[in-house]
Amino acid sequence: MNKPVYLDHNATTPVRPEVLEAMLPMFREEFGNPSSVHACGGGPRARREEARARVAALLGCCPVEVVFTSGGTESDNHAIKGTAFALRDKGTHIVTSRVEHHAVLHTCRWLEQRLGFSVTYLGVGADGRVDPEAVRAALTPQTVLVSVMAANNETGSVNPIAAIGRVCRERGVLFHTDAVQAVGKIPTPVAEWGVDLLSISAHKIYGPKGAGVIYIREGVAIDPLVHGGGHEIGRRAGTEHTSGIVGLGKAAELARLELAAEAAHLTSLRDDLWERIQAQIPDVLLNGHPTERLPNTLNVSFPRIEAESALMLLDRQGFAVSTGSACSSEDQEASHVLTAMGRTPLEARGAIRFSLGRDNTAADIDRLMAHLPGIVGKLRAMSPL
Repeated sequence: MNKPVYLDHNATTPVRPEVLEAMLPMFREEFGNPSSVHACGGGPRARREEARARVAALLGCCPVEVVFTSGGTESDNHAIKGTAFALRDKGTHIVTSRVEHHAVLHTCRWLEQRLGFSVTYLGVGADGRVDPEAVRAALTPQTVLVSVMAANNETGSVNPIAAIGRVCRERGVLFHTDAVQAVGKIPTPVAEWGVDLLSISAHKIYGPKGAGVIYIREGVAIDPLVHGGGHEIGRRAGTEHTSGIVGLGKAAELARLELAAEAAHLTSLRDDLWERIQAQIPDVLLNGHPTERLPNTLNVSFPRIEAESALMLLDRQGFAVSTGSACSSEDQEASHVLTAMGRTPLEARGAIRFSLGRDNTAADIDRLMAHLPGIVGKLRAMSPL
């Protein structure tokens, strides 16, 4: 039987062998608590700081601005709630977009419902991108934070983050970007972008699950999300997940060194797949910006089919793809991202996301295209739509 073809890298990625090798000593000879003052804590502490420097090098920031967390969801919550709590006396208005990850949207809604914050949810264009001028128009004297993702997890559309950052700086408003999908796939220079806060998740860049980062620009004071100790210079309490941190650091180092070559490889595969889908399957729609898009992501609507049925048939043939965010895969509603872009509910429910990874090859695309046209044709022939 052929090895399954994994095309769902925006959901998660396999841990690279180099990352696993870097982590293993942290379970054995360097198992100590990095906060301990004795010798057994010295090694883990040094490995932790080495990882911090590696993440900083990927982002182009100072190591002291890197705070380790349990992942992207915690980092998003910390950025938004931490800012809201710290600046509540200055304002209670937040600006975000309608296509954010639920880690952002649900956090903003919680602040609305529990603490009386007001949130402006910006619309997006048909390409799924946020207009910097829409951000400018939404700002008020009460605005304390703008949160706009760097790249969308469903469509791969990349937002004009640097332009939004300039708007926020001009108005003196803090700017957070959820860069979970962007980091390791495109350059993410925090200084050039003008961001104050940024979220990362290790398992999206071939690192372990349960590790992440919130970048906090030096000089930005936000409240901690987790209390109970002075870890991470008082910014995130709790004994650090040292093995995960070390794995994240190694993954960040590899991503920085290989970013350009990896982007070229993935872009070539992505574009080949889209060209072949258009040539072999009638009536298809590209979801997302045609060029300002992550190199690995292709989201396509196949009208008159239910994507869930296509996923099951593809899975039986050994292909792992998705309909969108893995965090809401059990939600049968049409994608909030695609409907915000103007897709009809039927078009949105017919959308499949192909997210490629470093180990995918042209042969994988060949295998997929040997099955996909037939599956779509079969479902359309059966469909009452």
